[in-house]
Amino acid sequence: MKVNSTEWVWLNEQAICSARNLVEVSGLSNEELDDLIENGVITPVDASARPMSFPLRYIVVASTARRLRDDFELDRHGMTLAMALIQRIEELEMELNAMRARLGHGMPNPG
Repeated sequence: MKVNSTEWVWLNEQAICSARNLVEVSGLSNEELDDLIENGVITPVDASARPMSFPLRYIVVASTARRLRDDFELDRHGMTLAMALIQRIEELEMELNAMRARLGHGMPNPG
């Protein structure tokens, strides 16, 4: 019988974690995490600091990347590309919402 353990963590911009922690919590390999960092999907607090540390919010990003990898059987390059595209879509959605708010259009009705 397999037992899964879940630990709750409050994700905020002040708290940080190590690369090792991201790998352990997300299930990514070190190489996959390196690809996400090299492509700007995950950004360290200080790129010149060793060891690197990351805002806790990247636990969600790394876990999402691992789920995409597993669910769609992606190699690490496909996983990184998918995450970069998802990140770009989120940025564009925020930009669009900000423009709508400035124009006074509000948010569109869902459905």
